[in-house]
Amino acid sequence: MRLNSREQFLRLDVEDPLASIREQFDLPPRLTYLDGNSLGAMPREARNRLSEAMSQWAHGLISSWNNAGWADAPIRVGDKIGRLLGARPSEVVLGDTTSVNLYKALNAALSLHRGGAILTDEQNFPTDLYIAEAVAKKWGVQLRRVPRNQLGEAIQHGVAVVTATHVDYRTGHMLDLRELTKAAHDAGALFVWDLCHSAGAVPLDLNGAEVDLAVGCTYKFLNGGPGAPAYIFAARRFHGDLNNPIPGWFGHDHPFDFDGGYRPAPDARRFLTGTPAILSVAALEAAIDLWLTIDIALVRSKSLVLADLLIDQVMRQCEGFGLELASPQEPATRGSQVSFRHPNAYGLVRALAEVGIVGDHRPPDIARFGLTPLYTRYVDMWDAAEQLSDVLRRRTYLEPRFEVRAGVP
Repeated sequence: MRLNSREQFLRLDVEDPLASIREQFDLPPRLTYLDGNSLGAMPREARNRLSEAMSQWAHGLISSWNNAGWADAPIRVGDKIGRLLGARPSEVVLGDTTSVNLYKALNAALSLHRGGAILTDEQNFPTDLYIAEAVAKKWGVQLRRVPRNQLGEAIQHGVAVVTATHVDYRTGHMLDLRELTKAAHDAGALFVWDLCHSAGAVPLDLNGAEVDLAVGCTYKFLNGGPGAPAYIFAARRFHGDLNNPIPGWFGHDHPFDFDGGYRPAPDARRFLTGTPAILSVAALEAAIDLWLTIDIALVRSKSLVLADLLIDQVMRQCEGFGLELASPQEPATRGSQVSFRHPNAYGLVRALAEVGIVGDHRPPDIARFGLTPLYTRYVDMWDAAEQLSDVLRRRTYLEPRFEVRAGVP
């Protein structure tokens, strides 16, 4: 799609069936926020849910574990997230972090397929690589790393577990979840997926693709808030066989029996460990409840148009300034972000933030722009490209102050 004026972009926003959803979020005025793939915007309802949870704490005290549903929160909210993933009830539970859940999932998978190697792609998110390496050392097996575009052909007999991030955090490149899961099964392996850049960004059908195990965060596209609890998916067919390497009382079949011996819950609850972080869960549940009113097909459709518009405008307005598209050209293999390479990508991102366009940087040379259709507008694509062109043309990104690295880039 090629548009030639800001007015044409504004007309698309008027016609957008998701336009009213933006009002459900707290967003600073005059800010174009294109970093929802790092931290999603805050739903307005989150304030109410947090206030309600604090009132329950203040007035209900210990009784709120029963009367306010605190004890059931990991299962209740897990099931709600499961509806966004194409999971059945009791296949998703909420708790811990993505990293901890990946550790649990890889160990559980290796307990079913002892002796084989772990296979991953060398472009995987660093913490996923760290955890895969630690698990491989623990089990005394090989960790094989291959280029992302060679992952499919590397899935062979002798591999016990494959793990990869569905949508690449740097470029937005999206793997074929169904095809690679089948390739793993054909080779006698299990697949553990990282869905951090997928849930809330692209349609998912984990059961339709016969996915074994998956993990993901909730603070990006799902808008759960900073440090919001993560989730883990375990297919029902494995519930009696998978072992949690960090067994804790909330994963016990009857945690309040205070049994001296561990009896795992019969479903995905066995992957719970400690007490749920109720205040964080309250904010997250507000976001998930909003998500359950939204058609993900509309979200994906808008995301694809937003990306095409941004790519087109940047290529037209910023030609000759050293930008290179890092994201896939083919929309079907692209998640909900657009990334560009530039030798001074860090300075570009910092300079853009100063003029109200918030993206982020990933080493060594990626300027990354997240497209979150619940609150990203079509006109934001015009404004982002226009400001990027201006920063490049005036070379403000080369100013020394933009070379100073922030703790969190």
